[in-house]
Amino acid sequence: MAASYTLTFLSNSSIVMTREELASFIDHTQLRPEATEEQVLQLCDEARNYGFAAVCIPPCYVQAAKERLGPGSLVKLATVVGFPLGYQHSKVKFLETHQAIADGADEIDVVMNISAFKSGKYEDVENELGDLAKFCHLKEAALKVIIETALLTEQEIKKACELCVNAGVDYVKTSTGFASGGATVGDVRLMRRILPGTIKIKAAGGVRTIEDAEALIKAGADRLGCSASIKLVTHE
Repeated sequence: MAASYTLTFLSNSSIVMTREELASFIDHTQLRPEATEEQVLQLCDEARNYGFAAVCIPPCYVQAAKERLGPGSLVKLATVVGFPLGYQHSKVKFLETHQAIADGADEIDVVMNISAFKSGKYEDVENELGDLAKFCHLKEAALKVIIETALLTEQEIKKACELCVNAGVDYVKTSTGFASGGATVGDVRLMRRILPGTIKIKAAGGVRTIEDAEALIKAGADRLGCSASIKLVTHE
């Protein structure tokens, strides 16, 4: 029998979430610089076994991961672009995205150009994201934009979300996991208030316990980027 977790939402109502339902929120992630191919392929096996929504892996292993997951896999294959700092040239990000999708990626987690954003170059940032979104959608892939909330003020988070809405992205993601902080409940709540329902939220960075997962889902997260995924769903 599947393990169950009770999540109490803001309305004070509650639902029972099975292990499988919780797993469906999770992007099983391995992005450490020392990650090996063997570890990435093991991640794919784990994602298939536990029913995670996706794996999120380094770009150099996308082809191998696609083969490991196999044809018709229900597990989405996500990789990163412009990671982890975001200030690569737009043409480089486009090339990375093109190659990742050609190799088999279903979802692209791209880091917003935070440097350009902080410099007030909002049009440049929006244009870059818009071009990437159009290309991803042409190739039937999803675009998740990492805005790195730990580096932004509340007003900047609002502005970054506004640019993402205008660009037509699929998800706004809180964090790379490589900055000074990761996902917070307050940031996810703020993002959910600003973003339309058509744009989903991925909370990532520091999601290590069932309590973390519960709080972020309650706040409005549709996906959770986790490296401690198995611990979450097994409650071990």
